[in-house]
Amino acid sequence: MLETLRSIVQSVNGASGLKEAVDLIVRGVKDAMAVDVCSVYLAGPDKDYVLMATDGLNPSAVGKVRLKYDEGLVGLIGLRQEPLNLINPADHPRYAYFSETGEERYHSFLGVPIIHYRKVLGVLVVQQREYRRFGNDEEAFLVTVSAQLAGAITHVAAGADSIGLLASPTDRTGFIHGVRGAPGVAIGTIVMPDPLGNLLDVPDREVSDPKAEERAFRKAILLVQEELEAGSVRMSNVLPRETRALFDVYVMLLGSERLISDTVERIHAGMWAPAALRETIFDHVRVFEQMEDPYLRARAEDIRDIGRRILLRLHGDADAAQARKYPKKCILVGDEIGVGQVAEVPVERLAGIVCVRGSKMSHIVIVAKALGIPAVMGLGDLPLSRLDGHSIVVDGYKGRVSINPKPAVLKEFRRLVKQERKLSKELDELHGLPAEALDGARMSLYVNAGLLSDVKPALKSGAEGVGLYRTEFPFMVRQSFPSEDEQYKIYREVLQSFAPKAVIMRTLDVGGDKPLPYFPIAEDNPYLGWRGIRFTLDHPEIFLVQLRAMLRANVGLQNLRILLPMVSRIDEVDSALALLDRAHEELQEEGFHLVAPMVGVMIEVPAVLYQAEAFLQRVDFLSIGTNDLTQYLLAVDRNNPRVASLYDSLHPAVLQAIDDLVQKAHRFNKSVSLCGEMAGDPAAVILLLGMGVDILSMSAPSLPRVKWVIRSFTRQHAVDLLSRVMGMEDVRAIRAFLNAELDKAGLGSLVRAGK
Repeated sequence: MLETLRSIVQSVNGASGLKEAVDLIVRGVKDAMAVDVCSVYLAGPDKDYVLMATDGLNPSAVGKVRLKYDEGLVGLIGLRQEPLNLINPADHPRYAYFSETGEERYHSFLGVPIIHYRKVLGVLVVQQREYRRFGNDEEAFLVTVSAQLAGAITHVAAGADSIGLLASPTDRTGFIHGVRGAPGVAIGTIVMPDPLGNLLDVPDREVSDPKAEERAFRKAILLVQEELEAGSVRMSNVLPRETRALFDVYVMLLGSERLISDTVERIHAGMWAPAALRETIFDHVRVFEQMEDPYLRARAEDIRDIGRRILLRLHGDADAAQARKYPKKCILVGDEIGVGQVAEVPVERLAGIVCVRGSKMSHIVIVAKALGIPAVMGLGDLPLSRLDGHSIVVDGYKGRVSINPKPAVLKEFRRLVKQERKLSKELDELHGLPAEALDGARMSLYVNAGLLSDVKPALKSGAEGVGLYRTEFPFMVRQSFPSEDEQYKIYREVLQSFAPKAVIMRTLDVGGDKPLPYFPIAEDNPYLGWRGIRFTLDHPEIFLVQLRAMLRANVGLQNLRILLPMVSRIDEVDSALALLDRAHEELQEEGFHLVAPMVGVMIEVPAVLYQAEAFLQRVDFLSIGTNDLTQYLLAVDRNNPRVASLYDSLHPAVLQAIDDLVQKAHRFNKSVSLCGEMAGDPAAVILLLGMGVDILSMSAPSLPRVKWVIRSFTRQHAVDLLSRVMGMEDVRAIRAFLNAELDKAGLGSLVRAGK
């Protein structure tokens, strides 16, 4: 049965459209179960079920037989969301007869719902002439088939016109939901970028002339570097210099010693250049994809894009790609979209970006925000091969798209596009103004960063400091641990860029889920494993080098703050502080004039919530990492699409934890900073203002929106709203309540398209 099930699912996944898919389902299930009839009813947009395919009933009834959601046995199955197994179904009080089907000849009935992520997509039915009840094994098989086919139907239906049915697997209004990337709305035409650069399609071949292959590879590297530099120049009039630095990041990765040497080594081992490149890129990608930190995990997309661009040059297809003609309103849609691919589109024609994979931490999101265009990420299954040239609506606020939208949707979004232009002008007027509430209460707005290309945009955005500087990246692009001098140069440049504004540097947060390429770690559960402070304390020779580099970089600037990650025990802080004192003493003995920096702990692990007072007696500040804290408190992997909808930092437990921490810290006269997605969430900002959080740290593009929220409320009003929210038990009610308050304050356009 497993082999039969696998065969049915594979055939449906390969279907060219919804009609072919459901026809394959009914034929496959009928043959597998040896029944007389198999039919599929799909949920339509008009609150009804439509007979979409049958093998056994009158084929002329397909598309004509419709039942309301509460009508007939099919409607009953959909309402109950459970199987229905009957002898002589005509005797059931809910039976609805349709003469055109000819089903009066069949006296046994088994129907199961087709459900995808809690949404009933339809009902799968089998019938037989003889009077009998289907066996438990048969019922179990049909339930299993239905569960497996739900995803396949979703995949096929997402790109199909589907005669008005299943316009979206998750939204009856015709929208497919993903992850919010960059805010905004757009209407345009889908363009699929460079389909020829797919590393997965590269075959294995042996080579007779490795030196010629190496020359071709090195030439491709140089050509791609030139392309990226030219792309940066082309976009110089529309992207700020700091955002264009992302092109420099790509050039740096292209010049990575390990990327080049590993590929060359594979070439001389007998691989042709494309296959050698494929293996090297995939090795790099695997390292980044194993990381829990969403920012660093998103760098895998950059590596893949670099590999794609090199492959195009190896194939000689890049010139043809650049010669493409783009529609006036181009929406780039792909598995992943790279910075270089965006640069290939004339800026005046680029209207939006949609990625099947990727996250809001992607570099492409930074570019989209800088360009002022919407981006939607992580849409999951989409039949990319059939989408090129279709019309699309992109809603970056809700992280959704509509392919071939209905006229009413188009009309509404044309109105929203006009209102978006007005919003952009209003946000521009906030530049240079303080994040000050209506009653004079102040909050400091900092930025998160991991590269110099992240830090510099903050200077233009008006950030008051860096709330989280991730120090991992320099460790990950090398073949060995960076030296003290190498780290010193990087940290010095970061600190100088912001001096005298504070820069909070998180000490090395690798290990477990973020193995270094030259220091691999295999663990069964890396999320709870050897990482963060646990790793660095076990390797004081690495930790001391980093601490010395940080302290040296701070000489004469005094804007360094040190942050300890993944802390869960008091003795971890004591040990880290002892090593910091040791590094301080060593440098003073060497003649450096040092000022001891402030030290804080990152609140990610729930255990710290219950020992907060003990930690506050030892450190100078707290930094709440809301992404991990929320994930651990709710036991939800925010990157798992099956449970991602359960992840929300407005959950009452998360709000209570943050509020308690802030009150305890303030009793000790210690400041609290907060980073993560929550810091850039307009609804959450109201509550954080009411709690008295001192510093919010976010991506630079989020600053104007957060500042607008703070400047639109008094702290007392925020305190009153916080008090009301703390009495609520449901996260959806909390978000709806806060969004309504944003609406009342005239800020509804921050959380949705339009006024």
